[in-house]
Amino acid sequence: MELRQLRTFRAVAENLSFTRAAVELGYVQSSVTVQVQSLEKELGVPLFDRIGRRVTLTDAGRRLLGYTGRMLELEEETRAAVSADGEPAGTVTISAAETHCTYRLPRVLGRFRGLYPQVRVLIRPVPVGTFCGDTVRDLDEGKADIAFVLDEPVRSKGLISEPLVEEPVWVLASPDYPLAHSPLVRPADLVDETLLLTASGCSYRAMFLDTLARDGLHPRTLLEFSGVEAIKQCAIAGMGVAVLPAAVVAKEVEEGSLKTLDWFAKENFKVVTQMVWHKSRWLSPAAEAFGDVAREMLRPDEKPSSVVV
Repeated sequence: MELRQLRTFRAVAENLSFTRAAVELGYVQSSVTVQVQSLEKELGVPLFDRIGRRVTLTDAGRRLLGYTGRMLELEEETRAAVSADGEPAGTVTISAAETHCTYRLPRVLGRFRGLYPQVRVLIRPVPVGTFCGDTVRDLDEGKADIAFVLDEPVRSKGLISEPLVEEPVWVLASPDYPLAHSPLVRPADLVDETLLLTASGCSYRAMFLDTLARDGLHPRTLLEFSGVEAIKQCAIAGMGVAVLPAAVVAKEVEEGSLKTLDWFAKENFKVVTQMVWHKSRWLSPAAEAFGDVAREMLRPDEKPSSVVV
């Protein structure tokens, strides 16, 4: 059993596609197929069910995937321990949602690339930045070294969370929208409005709807979007009232294409950008270096304060 075979197996298992795994690894597809077949022959069990073009893990494949992550992690730890110069190298995998990938991480990635050109950074996208089961599993299984989470402070057994940036959440509309001129907007004022919100599971969407529900109010018209850009454009077009983090809409507010409403609870309406990693899993020098750069770029004037549960 070779480490190269295990890397290839993991790529196929995570992509559930021989073609996508070949692209990710830089191999021709036939090489991926041969490596997986060789591993299956050596172990004496099929690792994948292949039904037409559909690929799924067998029970044996699912069991092997857990061990594979640990073996490849140990390999990277070994390389780091015996490295002559101690310069971070290898791969660091980051879990992050659209908001972080677009508005927070580009500066971090640019700085990190300049400092550590030998490190390969993989971004593992998630639908929303809320701390959820998928993020926990990615950290537990070693599919992600660090997760960037946009939520209320995270407290989860076995994980370490470090707050980086407080993210005010704004209620917004087009400057021509009737509520844009209201001196104070309360939950009752929004019941008959069209609300433009992120997908279910998003932390600040849940906070907003909970605020309405506490007054016994439920919006009559709610449009749900998978991406924040669509929400912004619909709000600019006057289609309704949007709820988004300030970092996402700061440019549009400054330019005047969107206006923040005087939401009655705006002083306490916020979430936090946090770094989360597993308490018991080894963080490679590359992952530790990435965390240091994130702290430098996102909270340069503050000392870190991690929460261990």
